[in-house]
Amino acid sequence: MEIQTQTIKKETKVATKRMTGAEAVIRCLLAEGVDLIYGYPGGAIMPVYDELYKFQDQLHHVLTRHEQGATHAAQGYARASGKVGVAVATSGPGATNFVTGIADAQIDSTPMVCITGQVGSHLLGSDAFQETDIIGISTPITKWNHQVTKAEDIPTVLAKAFYIAKSGRPGPVLIDITKDAQFGELDFAYEKCKGIRSYLPVPETNPESIKEAAELINNAKKPMIVFGQGVILGEAEEELKSFIEKSGIPSAWTILGLSALPTAHPLNVGMVGMHGNYGPNKLTNECDVLLAIGMRFDDRVTGNLETYAKQAKVVHFEIDPAEVDKNVKADVAVMGNVKNTLAQMLPLIQPNSYDAWLQEFKDYDKIEFEKVIKEELYPSKEGLSMGEVLRGINEETKGDAIIVSDVGQHQMIACRYAEFNKTKSNVTSGGLGTMGFALPAAIGAKMGAPEREVVTIIGDGGYQMTIQELGTIFQTRVPVKIVVLNNDFLGMVRQWQQLFFDKRYASTEMVNPDFITIAKGYHIKAKRVTKREDLQEAISEMIASDQPYFLEVCVEKENNVFPMIPTGASVSDIRLE
Repeated sequence: MEIQTQTIKKETKVATKRMTGAEAVIRCLLAEGVDLIYGYPGGAIMPVYDELYKFQDQLHHVLTRHEQGATHAAQGYARASGKVGVAVATSGPGATNFVTGIADAQIDSTPMVCITGQVGSHLLGSDAFQETDIIGISTPITKWNHQVTKAEDIPTVLAKAFYIAKSGRPGPVLIDITKDAQFGELDFAYEKCKGIRSYLPVPETNPESIKEAAELINNAKKPMIVFGQGVILGEAEEELKSFIEKSGIPSAWTILGLSALPTAHPLNVGMVGMHGNYGPNKLTNECDVLLAIGMRFDDRVTGNLETYAKQAKVVHFEIDPAEVDKNVKADVAVMGNVKNTLAQMLPLIQPNSYDAWLQEFKDYDKIEFEKVIKEELYPSKEGLSMGEVLRGINEETKGDAIIVSDVGQHQMIACRYAEFNKTKSNVTSGGLGTMGFALPAAIGAKMGAPEREVVTIIGDGGYQMTIQELGTIFQTRVPVKIVVLNNDFLGMVRQWQQLFFDKRYASTEMVNPDFITIAKGYHIKAKRVTKREDLQEAISEMIASDQPYFLEVCVEKENNVFPMIPTGASVSDIRLE
C-alpha cells in the first residue's frame, strides 16, 4: 500500500499507511506490545477477527468457551504479568457477557482493555439484531469507555485506552467499535498516549504530609501496618520491605495485598478482615498509629466502622483521592504511588523495634493455632480438611507457585494458609467476590507467567459456573493444576446458614456430577482423593506433571472457616468458633 506522511501534531510528521479500521485495531494492539488476547468471535467483530487471522504469527488469540471466561483470563494474565490484559467479543450478548469480568476488574483495580464489536452506526438505537448499549451498561463499572463510529478515530482512542487502563490506579476500559468503523479506511499512524488533559493519574505528594506521617511513626508506641494491592500494582514490594524492616512495625495484609511481603517474614503478622487472623484483627483496635498502605478500607477489612481503630492516628498512603476519607478518616493522607512515597519516607524513619508489641501478636497466634489452625492443618477427624490440602500444596511448591482461588470457604482457606515467597502470587476475586473466576483466571495467569507453577483452588459450586473453560485448557494445553475442594455444598453460604439461620440449609446442598469423567472427557488427567493416606501422593503427582491436571479432594461437608467476624460486628468481636 502507498506510504504517506500525515501531520499528527504541530511539527511532528509520522509515517502513515492506508488500511481498514479492523487492521488498525490489530496494529494498535501490536504497537502497545500486546502479544496475547482472549476472546470469542461473532458477527459485529468479524472484521477484526478476519485481520487477526492474518497476524496470528504476531498476536496469539485464545478462544475461550464463554466471553466471561475471556475477561477473567485477561484478569489472570494481568495480575500475574503486570501487563494490560485484553479481551475481545462481539456485540449484544457477547458484550453483556463481559460485564461480570469488567466489574470484577474495576473493583480490584485490574488493568484491562475490552474491545467489543457493535452494529453499524446507522443502526444504533434501532434495536437491531444483537444491538445492546454496552456503553451505557458499562459506564458505572469501567475506568473509561468509548464508542468508535469512524475508522480514523481508532488509533487515538485505543492509545488512550491503554494509557488509562494502566496509569495511576489501574482499571478496565471498554472500547465499542461499530462495524462500519471496522470496514472503513484511514491513514494509519500510531502514537502511544503519554497524557490526557484534566486526567492526573498520580496526584502530587505534599512534602508536609511525608513529614507529618514520619513524626507520627517515630513517636508511636504500638504502630501497625495494613498493606494492600496498591503495593503490588505500584511495584513497591522492595520499598515496603525496606520500610517495614527499618521501622520494625508489625505488618498485616488484605486479601489482595497477600504476597507483596513473603508470608514467612518475621514482621508479617497475617491477614486482616472477616476471616483473617486473630491477632491483627484484635490489635487493630489497640494500635496507636495505623498505617494503611495501598488499601482502601473495604468493609470486609473494617467490620463496623463505628468501632474501627478509633483510638489510632490513621496514615493513609493512597494513589486515588476518592478513597481518602471515604470510609475511614485519615489524620494524614500521603498521596501518590506508594513506590515513591515510601521511598521518600524511608530516610525520615528512625530504626526501631517493638518487641513487646510484636509479642502481643505472637500471643494471639498461639491462641489461634490451638483453637483453629491445628485442627485445620492437622485434623484429628477422619474426614479431610481444606487446610491440610493447602499444607500439602505448600510442601510441594515451597511457596513459589501462583495460587488462583475462586470465591467461598476454599478462598479463605487458600488465603489463610498458602505460603508465598514471591509477589504476584495470589490471584483471587476480592471486591466483587465472583464465583467462577478461578478456572479462566488460572489460564490467564499461567500464560502471563509461563515459568511459574499455577495451582487453582476452587469449590464445587464455583467450578461449575465456568467449567466449560476446560475446553480452553484442552485446546491450548496450558498446564494449569486444578484442585476442586468438594464438600457437596455452597460452603460459605451454608456456614452462615448454620451460624445465623438455625441450620436451615436452603438451596445450598449440591448434587454434583462426576467431575473426574468430565475432566477425562476433555482429555485432562484426573484423580479423586477421599482418604488422607492418598492425599500427598496425589498432590505430588499433580505438581510433577507437565500437563494440565485435575484433582478432586472430597473434604468434610460441614467444616467451617474460623476465625470469623460476623457482619456488622467490630473487628474486636472476631470469633474463634
